[in-house]
Amino acid sequence: MALTVVARITAVAGEEEALRQALEALVAPTRAEAGCLQYDLHRDNDAPGVFLFFEIWESRALWQDHMAAPHILAHRAATGEMVADVALHEMTRIA
Repeated sequence: MALTVVARITAVAGEEEALRQALEALVAPTRAEAGCLQYDLHRDNDAPGVFLFFEIWESRALWQDHMAAPHILAHRAATGEMVADVALHEMTRIA
């Protein structure tokens, strides 16, 4: 069963553009990962420091592999001080 993940990332004030660039850099390598069916980055129209990834993975195990991938770990290390908040929602499509 596919897993949908919604990840909401909020930038620290003043770090919006730097975080945007760092998040955009995740898109291509993540889309190339095994099990990635969809990986789209969005930015809030009214709050430019709020970003949302909408992801669909073949399975939770493959998403967990993604979360441990070298490019994700490097991203976290490089952007930790740019991020004010992260909310992850693992979801299952029901209709």
